[in-house]
Amino acid sequence: MRLSRYLAHSGVSSRRRAEALIRAGRVTVGGEVVTDPARDVDENSGVAFDGTPVAPVAETVVIAVNKPKGVVSTARDTHGRPTVVDLVGARRRLYPVGRLDADTTGLILLTDDGELANRLTHPRYGVPKTYRAVVAHPPVRDEALERLRAGIELDDGPTQPAEVRRLGPDTVELTIREGRKRQVRRMLEAVGHPVRRLERVRFGPLRLDLAEGEHRQLTKREVELLRARPRRRPSSPRRRRSSGS
Repeated sequence: MRLSRYLAHSGVSSRRRAEALIRAGRVTVGGEVVTDPARDVDENSGVAFDGTPVAPVAETVVIAVNKPKGVVSTARDTHGRPTVVDLVGARRRLYPVGRLDADTTGLILLTDDGELANRLTHPRYGVPKTYRAVVAHPPVRDEALERLRAGIELDDGPTQPAEVRRLGPDTVELTIREGRKRQVRRMLEAVGHPVRRLERVRFGPLRLDLAEGEHRQLTKREVELLRARPRRRPSSPRRRRSSGS
């Protein structure tokens, strides 16, 4: 197994992040620093990260969380704010799959499988994420919906077309397959409707089914659906991974 993949399966980080950690000299194999992410290793190779031995976990853990407002989507926060990992209190090392900004609520996943996290967040796979937004300056008219469906020109380039429907005069449901920083908020503001409240209600095949602040471990069947769903899409150098919220 490639060293970068080995670290991802060990819950150290995503595979892409693992490559950077390896090149930075933070990984040893058999006591020697290795900077080649393609180095072949196995459980008998003596792989360590920052001096701590690591090994692939026996079974992937994926936890769904309904993130409350004010909770940050990181494993640790230097400012002492509560994190989504704090809500779960797991003994295993977990990290968020993508991000929701602090003011956005709703469905976020935690896992110890870096490979799965990469497949769910990398733009090339286009995993759909659905948000419900309450916006300012109602009503939301058809013209605004059509602009969102056609794609919006943002300061970092045009967005892909969004799926959008109006749920009420000031409420829309919007599905995107990208994940740029605060993308949904920026798209809605661009059509004249700044977001007042934003909640993610769906991630890929999963729908939000938890009360705010609650969490649950996904079933094996649900994890299988997550693994099966992403399909590689044409790459675009313009796309960035972030919260999308």
